[in-house]
Amino acid sequence: MAKLNRNGVEIYYEVHGSGPPLILTHGYSSTSAMWQGQIEALSQRHKLILWDMRGHGQSDYPDDPDAYSEALTVGDIAALLDAAGADKAIVGGLSLGGYMSLAFHRAHPERVRALLIIDTGPGFKKDDARDVWNKRARETGDRFDREGLEVLRSLSAERASVTHRNARGLALAARGMLAQRDARVIESLPGVQAPSLVVVGADDTPFLAASDYMAAKIPGAQKAVIPNAGHAVNIDQPQAFIAAVLPFLDGLEADAPGKPAS
Repeated sequence: MAKLNRNGVEIYYEVHGSGPPLILTHGYSSTSAMWQGQIEALSQRHKLILWDMRGHGQSDYPDDPDAYSEALTVGDIAALLDAAGADKAIVGGLSLGGYMSLAFHRAHPERVRALLIIDTGPGFKKDDARDVWNKRARETGDRFDREGLEVLRSLSAERASVTHRNARGLALAARGMLAQRDARVIESLPGVQAPSLVVVGADDTPFLAASDYMAAKIPGAQKAVIPNAGHAVNIDQPQAFIAAVLPFLDGLEADAPGKPAS
């Protein structure tokens, strides 16, 4: 458990285990604690890096709206990999964390060993669809400003019991990180060369079509649909989630350059 200083903004992170690096990013208004049920399984064979995005959990909550953006979040991931001594890593996350993982790959494809995209949307090609999303993101930020952390009680399972210092950071993160500016991430999907696994809960209705789209557009992508799971698939069905993810991760090492054939 440590803090990384990013131009005056302290970013909380923790590293578990050893082996090929794997960094996981939580969803909007959740924290790194959402991965607690996966630490034991994933850290047995990987250096597992978990962290809190700015405005979330144990990281800093800067007052400047300009301190929250996709580009800064991508930079945070790069700095965390540097801090963990990882030139290259398996990069993944849930929801906003998955989107930021795709954004990281777009910016730094050479640093991505593989992608693990969970209950995620890749953004929007059409401006009108993005405008609808961004309106909801702004409304979410406004609600946190009005009602404070009580908003979390009405949200999904992975956020109902999370701990944040204040609601202001979540409001600013909604406007600066949840809102999207362009179509660059979704347009980058056909160029992804890293092995990719798309995971979605069978009951996560808003993200089923997006998961199908990513699995179709990312060359060679695998897809896993977890029964009886919603948006927090790793919390709803932790054993089934690990059962879907471990074979993918193990396959990466089996296919690694210089790995002797069994």
